[in-house]
Amino acid sequence: MAVDFGFTTGKYNGSSFSAMSRNPFSSQTREVAVVGGRGEFRLARGFAFITTRVLKGINIIVEYNVTLLHY
Repeated sequence: MAVDFGFTTGKYNGSSFSAMSRNPFSSQTREVAVVGGRGEFRLARGFAFITTRVLKGINIIVEYNVTLLHY
């Protein structure tokens, strides 16, 4: 899985960070690595815990709890 989180307002407007790793969807909680970013998150490193909150048919709500270090 590769995902990019971009900010469009506030202090981090125009900045983003990327997470990438194996994402075994069948597990309730997963962990992925933060592999970089741009803007305020340049050289970002960290991790994200992903938790599936609701799974009904094709509707899925997923929570991302991210810890990230940046310069």
